[in-house]
Amino acid sequence: EEQFVESGGGLVQVGGSLRLSCAVTGFTFDDDAIGWFRQAPGKEREGVSCITTRDGSTYVADSVKGRFTISSDKAKKMVYLQMNSLKPEDTAVYHCTADIGICSSGSISPLTFSSWGQGTQVTVSS
Repeated sequence: EEQFVESGGGLVQVGGSLRLSCAVTGFTFDDDAIGWFRQAPGKEREGVSCITTRDGSTYVADSVKGRFTISSDKAKKMVYLQMNSLKPEDTAVYHCTADIGICSSGSISPLTFSSWGQGTQVTVSS
């Protein structure tokens, strides 16, 4: 059974940092694409970052490039999103998800993934 449990969200001031964690079950981490998405109220779900476990290659959205870093730990079946220099526009519910395959180099679409966690709220105050 595919399951994703996100944690690490919270309230932070502009310029602060948070590290999100996602516990993944149902995937081997041998040949998977694991992604982080976010959804703000009234907006569509947006792809933030993705890691291909086969070779560690990553995709990072332009809106967070240079500030967010995705990583994974195969032994622990965990995926992380280190978020630095946070901005008010980063406020959203952050979800992780996975599917067999590789991350697209251009962008990631929520339509590619079928299972989702409940998400963790990130609020950046100005």
